Amino acid sequence: MIYWSMQTIEAWEEAQARGYLEGDHERAMFPDSYLWMIQQMQKRLPNFRGEYPIWLWPKKPDMRSTGHFEGGTKCVRLTMDLDKKDVLISDFDRWHIVLNNGFCSDNEKEDDDFDNGKLNITLKESWERIFEFDRYIDTEWVGNGEWLQGTTGRIYLDKVIKVEHFVARKSKVY
Repeated sequence: MIYWSMQTIEAWEEAQARGYLEGDHERAMFPDSYLWMIQQMQKRLPNFRGEYPIWLWPKKPDMRSTGHFEGGTKCVRLTMDLDKKDVLISDFDRWHIVLNNGFCSDNEKEDDDFDNGKLNITLKESWERIFEFDRYIDTEWVGNGEWLQGTTGRIYLDKVIKVEHFVARKSKVY
């Protein structure tokens, strides 16, 4: 299956030197959340060996948009052919609930019930909902799940089928 990953030119050059791409704990913006994701990958991906995650997109990211990197950063968009069983797909919007250490509720009432101690689910158990795409959710409360992301472990360079270089755009200030 085809996936894309956005990487800095430095990360790509390191991958070329060692023969594979791998996440780096020193570059992790949210170390605790990344460790939780690693635990989920260990639980859900049969071939995962515990590396720091590489973030993927199952839908081709637009290099003209801002927000992927700080403006002026030299980057690459990698197109890769990976086995589906080696990629953990999650809801991008709901992942931000994990990053913010929030309760991953399906609707406003459930959120209130959690805050008032009326639910038999822990905060971390609720986070696993980012992997559940058949749940009924109030899309006005939590979004529509349109943006999916993926994580995987080490990617050998023979899985990379295209490399596109670009410089990240600077955000416009209004």
